[in-house]
Amino acid sequence: MRLPRVCVAVTASSPGEMTEKAEGLIKDNPFIEFRLDYLRTPGLALPHIKKFLSFHSEVTAIATCRRAVNGGKFRGSASSEAELLGKAAMNGCHLVDIELQTAEALKPAEFQKLRSRAAVILSFHDFKATRKLDDTFARMQRFPADHFKLVTTATSLYDNVVMMKFLQQKSTSHSVVGLCMGEQGFVSRVLGVRAGSVFTFASVSPGEETAPGQVTARVLRDVYRIDNVDAATRVYGVVGNPISHSLSPQMMNAAFRRENVHAVYLALHARTLNDLLKCVQEIPIHGLSVTMPYKEEMVEHLDNSDTLTQKTGACNTVVRAQEGKLYGFNTDVAGVIGPLEGRLNLQGAKALVLGAGGGARAAVFGLKARGSEVYILNRTPAPAQKLARQAKARVLKRADLKKLSFDVIINATPIGIEGNGSSPLGEKEIKARFVLDMVYNVPETRFMKLARAVGAEVIPGAEMFVQQGARQFEIWTGKPAPIAEMRSEVQAAIDAAARNGAKAHKK
Repeated sequence: MRLPRVCVAVTASSPGEMTEKAEGLIKDNPFIEFRLDYLRTPGLALPHIKKFLSFHSEVTAIATCRRAVNGGKFRGSASSEAELLGKAAMNGCHLVDIELQTAEALKPAEFQKLRSRAAVILSFHDFKATRKLDDTFARMQRFPADHFKLVTTATSLYDNVVMMKFLQQKSTSHSVVGLCMGEQGFVSRVLGVRAGSVFTFASVSPGEETAPGQVTARVLRDVYRIDNVDAATRVYGVVGNPISHSLSPQMMNAAFRRENVHAVYLALHARTLNDLLKCVQEIPIHGLSVTMPYKEEMVEHLDNSDTLTQKTGACNTVVRAQEGKLYGFNTDVAGVIGPLEGRLNLQGAKALVLGAGGGARAAVFGLKARGSEVYILNRTPAPAQKLARQAKARVLKRADLKKLSFDVIINATPIGIEGNGSSPLGEKEIKARFVLDMVYNVPETRFMKLARAVGAEVIPGAEMFVQQGARQFEIWTGKPAPIAEMRSEVQAAIDAAARNGAKAHKK
């Protein structure tokens, strides 16, 4: 059976709603999974499914009724699960998904009866870690299944490598499906299909996920172009901790699509930089965007770097050469300076930079190179003092703000990134002609609102974000960046997040 790459898991509160959702999916996603265990009385859905499938011969359907002891919602016994799945097969479902634990609890005749009615996906889920894949697979091979599905939980980025190596090894002789759950396992949801996984899973819409880390079929197809991912696809990513807020995947994948670059760009949630570096060589990853908190730490692991990286001591862009060497660049400086130079003369301008991390370093050194008078304010004095000595800038205490005014204030801290109403400064402390907030993933931060209230001209962080991303794209591909496309994609993502936030607030 030749299967599409993406199977959409359909959940509902009633049988009618389940087939109604499926009806809305099948034009773009003819491969679906009916999660019968989400229904209070799963058996009532079978006539609806039979009618639906009789009208849609183009659809391939999996029936799943996972028991609660195996991470599902069905409260029945192993035998009752097998009986229900057998009936689903008789009502038109082409495949049935049964857990290894259920298969082990069944009598051999019960399992064989189920297999005589439909293709069997024998599945195993580990909701805590990625471990003992070979041992689990050996247990599974005692059963004559048509597909073997192993789903684990990624507790590190390297777990994706473990899963993909497993897929590469087993897919030469078996039909296997494999992926890692959780935010750190997203890499396997996209790249697993090129490692040998027959397909991967997606949700109908945000909020309807059937496993941690699952995204919608639309995102997998439109953003990550999963149907085009193959051995020749170049892999790029943004690394940070946290990383879920990043809009880099939407922006960069749109740029790759616009310029016909055969590449995919992923969010890499690395809790340690060493975890990431192990993955860079194994996957392999061709380039990285580096964000908080690794911009300074990354410098120590580079084989060579550009002048700006050496000067600022911070790297936000990495190129991995064919032989595995890492070359670092800093495009944050261009990202900060570009939007400012279009608005004011930086020579002699008085600038306040909030923060002392990688983004702040880019702002301070970039402004000093343009002849600005730079002041630094940071919550902890030591990093600010170190940066000030290196860049020949000045350190301020918060109390000093009462008697000072500036041409521009730059927020280079993560305050406001969660859109929770926090601001690095109070309204009376914002005395500047211009304010640039590096936080870009919300339409307007509290800091920006306060700045507008006191008459400052606000420069959204999205401007800096797009500028630095455009330079990254050009470094990686050697092509001019489609800046208009990138800007449009970022703005659309920000607007969509704002709408979803408003809906959630109303609820």
